Amino acid sequence: MGNSNKSSVIEGVTDKIEAGYETPRTSKLGGTEHDEHEMRMLGKTQQLNRNFRFISTLGFACTLMSTWEIGLMTSMFALLNGGTAGLIWGYLIVWVGYLMVFASMAELASLSPTSGGQYHWVSEFAPAGCQKFLSYCSGWVSVLGWQVGLASLTFLVGTMIQGLIVLGNPDYHPEGWHGTLLVIAIAAFCILFNTFLAKRLPMIEGMILIFHILGFFAVLVPLWVLAPRGDPAQVFTSFLNLGGWQTNGLSFMVGLLAPVYTLIGADSAVHMAEEIKDASIVLPRAIMWAAVMNGALGWIMIITFAFTLGDVFSILASPTHYPFIQVFYDVTKSHAGTVIMTSIIIVNITSACISTVATVSRQTWSFARDGGLPGASFISKVQPGWNIPLNSVLLTFLITALLSLINIGSHVAFNAIGSMATTAILGTYIISFTCMVLRRLRGPLPPCRWSLGKYGMFINLGAIAFLLIVWIFIFFPISTGEALTPETMNWNSVMFGGAMIFAIGYYFIVGKKKYTPPVMLVKRDE
Repeated sequence: MGNSNKSSVIEGVTDKIEAGYETPRTSKLGGTEHDEHEMRMLGKTQQLNRNFRFISTLGFACTLMSTWEIGLMTSMFALLNGGTAGLIWGYLIVWVGYLMVFASMAELASLSPTSGGQYHWVSEFAPAGCQKFLSYCSGWVSVLGWQVGLASLTFLVGTMIQGLIVLGNPDYHPEGWHGTLLVIAIAAFCILFNTFLAKRLPMIEGMILIFHILGFFAVLVPLWVLAPRGDPAQVFTSFLNLGGWQTNGLSFMVGLLAPVYTLIGADSAVHMAEEIKDASIVLPRAIMWAAVMNGALGWIMIITFAFTLGDVFSILASPTHYPFIQVFYDVTKSHAGTVIMTSIIIVNITSACISTVATVSRQTWSFARDGGLPGASFISKVQPGWNIPLNSVLLTFLITALLSLINIGSHVAFNAIGSMATTAILGTYIISFTCMVLRRLRGPLPPCRWSLGKYGMFINLGAIAFLLIVWIFIFFPISTGEALTPETMNWNSVMFGGAMIFAIGYYFIVGKKKYTPPVMLVKRDE
């Protein structure tokens, strides 16, 4: 009874806070008049509970991105190709570029607030002659990108746990099956929150948002108080080129992989659109708030880390394989302190995995609903009483578990598959925004509740230009010359190329007959 009363109070307070963002409820599943009108306009039937509000949607987006946490995790790649100066300025450049991406994504989400996201937008706004084909390819790539991205993220959590074990026990040698078991265990934990606790997920996301912010200060303060600080001139201007590239400029561009991965996830909350109350206004606002808030927290943490990391070469050689864990230990001089600070990051990234399971399963469910996947009728089924895509959630767990088995045979092969996530997701952004620009050239966009107005074309073009540049460089390996080995090689081109060949082949063999492009159901004249 106590927990029930507490939950009611929290939900009541949340409803009051968000009253200004929503219109009155009219649907039994929690939607508003706007939601019902937009679902009719998009030709979709409301099947899922709309129990996400502004705060819970913001919490969902912020925790899935986990920007300051992942910024620490990926710092090694920026330090190898860029040094502290590259780490700081590279992050800022990418953040500014991503703000244009998030803004473009927010307007699209307001125009068509559907769980399909990119493949729906491509279907609706691409030139008529290629709508179906481009939409189908976007859907396949997005589903594959998010599915392998989840496996990669759970693996990162597992390797952080192994890093702490190595710190406490230098004789420990991680085995492939250790990582596999950790991935499966973490994924199973996340499935629990997305099934039995699914109705409480919005409240949980709001609570995780609080922990995300408190955890930021719990890590930031010890670094500023205990660590010796570097010389500002050196921190902000010292570039490193440890990847063996011909110029520092090329090395810096390769190092942008770190902030690009750190800040990715603009479409994460989009795939929850059909579970957000008053989605066409709440969703774009949550997307932009997440972009600004998470981006600011990440940049502050990156600057702090650059000032307090000590000797770059020493932390890059850390046996934990995570420079930030070594920095925590060097600063605190305590195993217990290091474990506590790192555990905060592990908890937050695990929370990101919970949100990622929700995103992946909704994207998969939506694409199956339109006939885009094998076994579409099974995957798209919503179990009565659950009001969540349960089959898609369980399929997501199965795919993650199967992918993790690859790590037993070869962690190089597993990392190669995981590397496809960033490439695939950014690729869908490029296609979506390009179709949006082409639609603007044919005439004004349909009216929506959150619009970029007269600046829309310039922001869309800026987002495309930014994405094209970084998309090219995320195919580059982190090092070249003698340092280039099968382990350090970037297999993105092989994985992404293979995924595209499979998607195109399946489209012409099966998909062309069974796939129903969303544009065929849209009725914007109503």
